[in-house]
Amino acid sequence: MATMKPLTIVAVASLGAGVLAGGILLSAGRPADRNLPSAVLPGSAWTEVQWPFPIDQFGRGKAFQCGARDCGTPITLYVRAKIGFCNCETGVNDDAELERIADLELLGGQTAALGDGRAIAVAHMKGRSRSYALIVSDQPSRSALSVGYNDRCDAIVATAVVTHERPAEIEWSVLTFLNSPTVMRWAEVTLGL
Repeated sequence: MATMKPLTIVAVASLGAGVLAGGILLSAGRPADRNLPSAVLPGSAWTEVQWPFPIDQFGRGKAFQCGARDCGTPITLYVRAKIGFCNCETGVNDDAELERIADLELLGGQTAALGDGRAIAVAHMKGRSRSYALIVSDQPSRSALSVGYNDRCDAIVATAVVTHERPAEIEWSVLTFLNSPTVMRWAEVTLGL
């Protein structure tokens, strides 16, 4: 029977500890009640679809969808940059700034905040997220999660729409996708990071 050299044992033990620590960190950052299957890799369940809104002063953005099987509920996500539109000194650090830069008006109808927002991070950028009820008379009950974050004076605004009244439940899925290589590559090109 062959014996392992001490250096090999240390290397194998270190690798195992690293894998275990990484798994703990990933599961710690993901709330258990989000109903997202653990086999889904960040970003792999999202499909890009056509931007459905008319062009305005901020131009077109990116639109994505994630199905109920992968994200727990169907989610439509709209993401776009607002160059030079963020408060350069404080960033997106309160609900008033998030509302000012948000894209909720694209969805039509009225909105009502479902509580206070909370601080979030996407890569090195800081910002906020906040849940809203969407009040549109001729449409079934929908709600939205508004996310805004910035790099200096430039903001990225994301609006996730769901067909239930608990948009906070999708925050983990949305933030995971916003941190994915798909969105980060787009942000790097768009913001010149």
